[in-house]
Amino acid sequence: MKKAPVISTAQPRNKRASTTISRCGQLLLPLWFLLWGWPPVTPTAYAQSISSSASSVTATASPRGFTQLFESTPKSDKAVTRLHPLAISFVQSYMDRYGAGLRKMRDWGRPYFEMMDQVLSQYGLPSQLKYLAVIESGLKSNAVSWAGAVGPWQFMPATARRYGLTVTRSLDQRTDYIKSTHAAAVYLRDLYEEFQDWLLVIAAYNGGEGRVRQAIQRSGHADFWRLQYQLPTESMNHVKKFIATHYVFEEDGSETTITRQEREKKGSKGETPLPTEEEKRTITLPITGRYKQEAILKYTETDRAEFIRYNPDFDEQLSAKGNYLLRLSPECMKAFTEKKAAIAAESLQLLLRDVRR
Repeated sequence: MKKAPVISTAQPRNKRASTTISRCGQLLLPLWFLLWGWPPVTPTAYAQSISSSASSVTATASPRGFTQLFESTPKSDKAVTRLHPLAISFVQSYMDRYGAGLRKMRDWGRPYFEMMDQVLSQYGLPSQLKYLAVIESGLKSNAVSWAGAVGPWQFMPATARRYGLTVTRSLDQRTDYIKSTHAAAVYLRDLYEEFQDWLLVIAAYNGGEGRVRQAIQRSGHADFWRLQYQLPTESMNHVKKFIATHYVFEEDGSETTITRQEREKKGSKGETPLPTEEEKRTITLPITGRYKQEAILKYTETDRAEFIRYNPDFDEQLSAKGNYLLRLSPECMKAFTEKKAAIAAESLQLLLRDVRR
């Protein structure tokens, strides 16, 4: 799905104005990447980033929790395995430039994200794949690339029709948030069935399955970090933008930000166990129902990064299975049990908000 990357943090407009990039913009695109300081991350660049002082990344410039990635941490710490070393330099630069705008999108984009969460869960996909729509279009339904990709998921006409969307002069369902999300979910599921690696799925979504297959053949590897330079630069950077956006929104990673090999090393569940001492400082409680992470964070005042570390893939696991072993600190668990009814009520409102709109 060849197209120019769209990075936007502006709220979608009701007016369907064209955002087609001019021919002049196409010529300047490579220069655009160079001026922003996002060349491919090489081992040398990584070594330089590790040797730099961690104090250069301040708490105000980056989301809380992200700076821990630049500190010396135990091997059992999730951050070490969640963010590949070769991504650190790129992610830091991306967050410095786009972190503030993307964090604003976390609020105004909530109805879109909640709808996408529900659709992705229907297809058994990680909810974090919704961040692909952020880097594809900035969540804009009227986004149009120079190559002709349209909508929040930036479908090309042929791919859109292949996945059941109507694309004619009078009707273009690529701009329909719900229908295009369903189509994107099926497409992402098909890509994962072939590559079994979410980073390669992101690369294939951007540059096409054929180019990922060629990169695997040329490199002799099916690991993104070992074949990345065999991919088109745009597709390689698209993967890193996805990882960076994920960290801006969740201050952590998930199974979508690691390779298949890394996931297999961590075990079949794809989770990094908590250190024993940290387990002893927390309490678990089996829950059932339709609770939402955001509601629990609000009423228990739990730190977002801490909640994600204790409860990986909370929303999608609870949605898929109907039950979850919730882990919180004693203080936050007390707040959860005391405010359980309010949390459940707000969770329901979060789930239904996009339907009402």
